[in-house]
Amino acid sequence: MKILNEVQQTQKEKVILVALQQSNQKIWEVEDSFRELEQLSITAGAKVVQKVIQQRERPNPKTFIGVGKTKEIADLSKDSGATTIIFNNDLTPSQQGNLEELINLKIIDRTALILDIFAQHAHSNEGKLQVELAQLNYRLPRLKGRGVELSRLGGGIGTRGPGETKLEVDRRRINRRIQHLKERLGELSSRRSLQRKRRKKSQVLLISIVGYTNAGKSTLFNTLTDAGVLVQDKLFATLDSTSRRLILPSKRAVVLSDTVGFIGDLPHQLIASFKSTLDEVQEANLVLHVTDSSYPRVERQMVVVEKTLEDIGVTEKEQINVFNKVDMISKMKIERLRAKFPDAVFISASKNLNIDSLLKKIDLIISQNTIRVVLELPYNNGKVFQKVYQLGNIVSEKHDSSGTTLVVDISKTHLPKFKQFLNKGGIIGRK
Repeated sequence: MKILNEVQQTQKEKVILVALQQSNQKIWEVEDSFRELEQLSITAGAKVVQKVIQQRERPNPKTFIGVGKTKEIADLSKDSGATTIIFNNDLTPSQQGNLEELINLKIIDRTALILDIFAQHAHSNEGKLQVELAQLNYRLPRLKGRGVELSRLGGGIGTRGPGETKLEVDRRRINRRIQHLKERLGELSSRRSLQRKRRKKSQVLLISIVGYTNAGKSTLFNTLTDAGVLVQDKLFATLDSTSRRLILPSKRAVVLSDTVGFIGDLPHQLIASFKSTLDEVQEANLVLHVTDSSYPRVERQMVVVEKTLEDIGVTEKEQINVFNKVDMISKMKIERLRAKFPDAVFISASKNLNIDSLLKKIDLIISQNTIRVVLELPYNNGKVFQKVYQLGNIVSEKHDSSGTTLVVDISKTHLPKFKQFLNKGGIIGRK
């Protein structure tokens, strides 16, 4: 086993990491993001041999970093045996091409690195299609006149997924492939939509787990449902959305859904490609926002998650803040977080600590906040109809000449949005 590990270590791709600190950035922000880049590189299977941070007022439009720093990195790569340079920022296609020409090595940026990790970790058919679509959309503008260069740069990090042969075909064929992938994903999205409608008709509520990558979402999911989802101390260990039945203390059955982790500067290609998976969060009746409490700057990661939820249109959901890994932090830090987030639940998913309190909190919020109402919607108000389906759980649906009558279980916080559509019977009572 020791010999095998040594062989694997020697086969790892040697990389140099590069970051730019601009005049509007604090050094701790760059260092935080840089540490994350290192974790991403290791997750992708790389061995980091050098790290370079350049302070510069703004990026060089041609090479992103300065020309002098570019030559310095070329020399570092020769001394260290590095074969790849990974930038912590996104590069334009021309910047990437210019850097490859000057350094004569493979150059990838943060987005390409994350896409590569997704390509390695996607296991379901849908996940693989989503990753391929994201990679092709990212690589398409980088192919112009670069077929020979792509062949010279070889494989490894930043080239996994669709494969080099697909990247060297003409743009028309790639566009056709992109269109085909969109159609396939559209079909899968329609199936998911049907499943969600069936779930709504069966009056089963959906709870989604969200959070920063490596916050312990899958560990919590396994602890609550015994699902056996893969758990690794790596970024983006889980990509494929998984749902399982969960019985709450009140004996109410709900569906719990585990989702892909979020990260700072998550590539927009991935948000677009994983839309059908992230629709699970949009349909959720309750969101569990899981945070790694042992991370030094907890609130920075929380802001990233909230921003991503905003990007996918999830801003009005009932939410529970769940601080995980409390067995790894001091009582003083727990008290500080508790003072700032008094309604949060503090757990350790791996140690099964305080899980009962979390389940009781979920149960309480669902039972206290959910009431049954009767809504009368005219046929010409499709947007309201769609909003009811998104925010509520449809118990029954009846159509007549004047419109649609819905019996809906809905959170009290959302009721004011539909007040004008309440019929005379209005509120039936707490569900």
